Amino acid sequence: MFNLLPTISISMVIFTLISPLLFINSPNFPTYTKKAVKTAFFISLLALLSLTSQNQENTNNQKEWINSFFTNMKFSVYFDSYAIMFLPVALFVTWSILEFSIWYMEEDMDKNRFMKYLLIFLLAMLTLTSAGNFFMLFIGWEGVGLMSFLLIGWYHGRNNAATAASQAVLYNRVGDIGFLMAFCWFINTLPSTEHQTMIVIPPTYILLALITAAATKSAQFTFHPWLASAMEGPTPVSALLHSSTMVVAGVFLLIRMFPLLEKNQTALSVCLCLGALTTFYAAMLALSQNDIKKIVAYSTSSQLGLMMVAIGIGQPHLAFLHICTHAFFKAMLFLCSGSIIHNLNDEQDIRKMGGLQMVMPVTTSCFSIGSLALMGTPFLAGFYSKDAIIETASISHINLMALILTLIATAFTAVYSFRLVYYISMKSPRSNPLLKFNENNTPVLNSITRLAIGSIIAGLLIFHITFPNNPAIHTMPIYMKMAAILFTIIGFIIAFDLAKMNWNLPPSNNSQSKFFDPAHYNQIMHRPVTATFLDIGWKIVTHIMDDLLVKKLSRTIFKDSNITPIQIVRASQSGMIKAYLSTLFTTMLFVLTFIYFI
Repeated sequence: MFNLLPTISISMVIFTLISPLLFINSPNFPTYTKKAVKTAFFISLLALLSLTSQNQENTNNQKEWINSFFTNMKFSVYFDSYAIMFLPVALFVTWSILEFSIWYMEEDMDKNRFMKYLLIFLLAMLTLTSAGNFFMLFIGWEGVGLMSFLLIGWYHGRNNAATAASQAVLYNRVGDIGFLMAFCWFINTLPSTEHQTMIVIPPTYILLALITAAATKSAQFTFHPWLASAMEGPTPVSALLHSSTMVVAGVFLLIRMFPLLEKNQTALSVCLCLGALTTFYAAMLALSQNDIKKIVAYSTSSQLGLMMVAIGIGQPHLAFLHICTHAFFKAMLFLCSGSIIHNLNDEQDIRKMGGLQMVMPVTTSCFSIGSLALMGTPFLAGFYSKDAIIETASISHINLMALILTLIATAFTAVYSFRLVYYISMKSPRSNPLLKFNENNTPVLNSITRLAIGSIIAGLLIFHITFPNNPAIHTMPIYMKMAAILFTIIGFIIAFDLAKMNWNLPPSNNSQSKFFDPAHYNQIMHRPVTATFLDIGWKIVTHIMDDLLVKKLSRTIFKDSNITPIQIVRASQSGMIKAYLSTLFTTMLFVLTFIYFI
């Protein structure tokens, strides 16, 4: 009976999460959704406690869904230690975000649809993490991409929101090409794409395709601009997107595929260098931002780079540990930001804040806890994962420049985190004196304080559950052991001096250098490449196709060969629904007959 407990509890979690969708038109649907996720969280703890206590895994293979052409695809669910640990973390964070959303979206006409989208977003991510084969992984992968498009573009009447949603999809299409390339290679090479049976060493280009897929979903360098643009969505969307769903999907893919990666040094080196460059570049961009949500967004990209560094040094369990600890304080930072912005009458510029610890003590205290956890302050959640990654990188045989960039990014993290706290909470108010502050909303306080408690104690709990039982014992000099904390302290001191020095300067939108403007990346890297390819394509089409083939070689053959197909197509487009249905059913009959006899 004890061995059946994980299967039973996981099934109960799934049914509990799906049940609110039956009451989508009820005025109490947001409350039902929050209670369902809350209940699912407590049920998921049963599976966590039972499986971690026995160090066992649980696999549930369902009946074949497709068995034709060249593969068989199953609804296969695979609950190993990663999936079992991620399940309560994602449910806990989503529970808090949904409770916050009840207050935040109270006056929205479509709040039921918004809550439904958040719930489906969570289900798609859980499908991805618990997928037993590549096919189920693909369903979850595309699910989080689709829901992110719908949620980022929630205020699609605004041009910026619609553009940000399209940008997120277009960036992720590049990664989907790599994902599908790897998927097709596995189908063509292996008899089954089940995770347990994928015993193969793929060629380097397939692994690079997987890394490209992960890089686009997790906003690594060259694919990072969509993550900051995603701030156009409502604050609960930003919190869920950046904490435990969309952006960690790419890193989770590499964690799942790590047995295929670990024997290929080229792939690991790409992960390491890409992660180090991302964590440094995103932290540098966060330094020059003044929008509170953009700073937190770039900090997410920086932390994702740190997770990629952990993959590159061959430590997927450390990357997963950082995913879990990062979810708590990053969701809390976004929820606190949303509460502050709401009380400041939609003001997002940190230079127009200040002194909020007097009027919003709980929100600013929790924001400070989240910022300290993000810095890697000892014994908060971020310390256990961030410090472990940097320590392991210090004693690994890795690229020295990657290590230096990671350490500099650690100092930068302390700088922009302290800058946030200083400009928001400390000194004198710079906001409109006529504003009325009110943080006495039960859903807001409950959700933020719950995540604050998680940011304090979750690191220790998750560390003891996910870390290997017998880690390699190593010794290192004291300066290597203290490297992460020393760089954090240095960054903290520098940030304090700079903040005091610049506090009296009036807000100015004139940047001293275009280098610090994130928009310069699109102007330099993306637009010239796109324009060049489009221009070349246009010249090829016009000069070769039109001028050479049509005008020079033959003037009548194209016209004569197209008349008959045009007449057939014109006859088929009669506008009669009977003709269309007849064509559809006839085609389906032929296809099904063909599949059956094959």
